[in-house]
Amino acid sequence: MSDRPVLFHNKSTCSKCAGALEMLKFNGIEPDVVDIKQQPLDEARLREIVRMTGGPVRALVRSGEAAYAAAGLDESSSDDALIAAMATHPELVERPIVVHNGRAVVGRPPERVLELFDLG
Repeated sequence: MSDRPVLFHNKSTCSKCAGALEMLKFNGIEPDVVDIKQQPLDEARLREIVRMTGGPVRALVRSGEAAYAAAGLDESSSDDALIAAMATHPELVERPIVVHNGRAVVGRPPERVLELFDLG
């Protein structure tokens, strides 16, 4: 594994986050844990994470949260609007997000976090 830290963006009360973190630790990976409520991701970092996942912005958005509708978001919202809302309302960011060596993955289901590591 590289000398770069593994970043684990989560919410401390999230059960899926706890499961993914436990899975990483079981495999000998001790990530730097960052609670998105305590240290929200800014727009630039959110764009960087979207790029690292290779997926659409919408894959990082929790559309079932009350803040989604309160922010006036819907299926037609632009990527810029979604990113701005996630930066303002961290509860809209899907979690956990694991970042390692220029790649990122959303841990839904939690087993996905292992995709970033050569454990063979």
